[in-house]
Amino acid sequence: MVAKLPEEEHPKQAFGWAARDQSGLLSPFKFSRRATAEKDVAFKVLYCGICHSDLHMAKNEWGVTQYPLVPGHEIVGIVTEVGSKVDKFKVGDKVGVGCMVGSCHSCDSCHDNLENYCPKMILTYGARNHDGTITYGGYSDLMVAEEHFIVRIPDNISLDAGAPLLCAGITVYSPLRYFGLDKPGMHVGIVGLGGLGHVAVKFAKAMGVKVTVISTSPNKKQEAVENLGADSFLVSRDQDQMQSAMGTLDGIIDTVSAVHPLLPLFTLLKSHGKLVLVGAPEKPLELPVFPLIAGRKMVGGSCIGGMKETQEMIDFAAKHNITADVEVIPMDYVNTAMERMLKGDVRYRFVIDVAKTLNP
Repeated sequence: MVAKLPEEEHPKQAFGWAARDQSGLLSPFKFSRRATAEKDVAFKVLYCGICHSDLHMAKNEWGVTQYPLVPGHEIVGIVTEVGSKVDKFKVGDKVGVGCMVGSCHSCDSCHDNLENYCPKMILTYGARNHDGTITYGGYSDLMVAEEHFIVRIPDNISLDAGAPLLCAGITVYSPLRYFGLDKPGMHVGIVGLGGLGHVAVKFAKAMGVKVTVISTSPNKKQEAVENLGADSFLVSRDQDQMQSAMGTLDGIIDTVSAVHPLLPLFTLLKSHGKLVLVGAPEKPLELPVFPLIAGRKMVGGSCIGGMKETQEMIDFAAKHNITADVEVIPMDYVNTAMERMLKGDVRYRFVIDVAKTLNP
């Protein structure tokens, strides 16, 4: 039996890689993690996925970055210490942390297990913690977080390929569930076949949904249909293909983070269909209203998921053998990986092997 360790009085010394200015380039960085409080879980980071938002934040493209910035919110590892009031985890457990590490615990959203919509939600990195300190992410050797924001990773999920589920996975799983696009026999479109899109195809197929991938790249058809199991593929720039698919989709999950036209997507929806945006373009998208009115169609958005749903997603993924397709890289390759990600040169998610390649 593993005893709970006593509370520490001093912060933990940590090591990672950080961006220090708007160049976005990362380099080695020493910093302090807080001591493990009574409701905290500390764990050794084994792997951390690279999300497109890491690059946006590193370059301050959203105008909110505070330097130095240690990115990473697809973090998995092994528990090394638990606080005296932690009862869900023990030393040696496989765990993860996604996009948030705190919330107010008292608002309506928190009461409804939707901490991701709490006005005081604390992001895993680059945000201000309850004690006023800045949060640091998973491009580092260790993590400390409140038990409530820790996810248990099932034994049958490989930690490297499972890490991206903590952001990419929940980002697409939640809208499929919430907007009712998870019913067997429904027909759902997935726009974009990148880090989010390829996982969306896997989840939708596991839910029994018919899936059409919508992409600007004709060369992704074989990958979508033969490797990922999509039922059909549409080239969004091919007017004949788009015309033939008009009014066939119950809903669309749009994962694209670049500026793109929405009107062609509206035409694919049946009456009462739903277009759900989960990508985050840097500039506003044009919203044609008439086709929405004509078909009583809806445009919505979705942002990750609450902790209860995130655990549900991980358990669902374990049951259906769903993981991300990843390229595992050493820590010192991260800047090159960021450049490649910007060019779309990854299939489909970079994951840093932190434990084996992060050298203080």
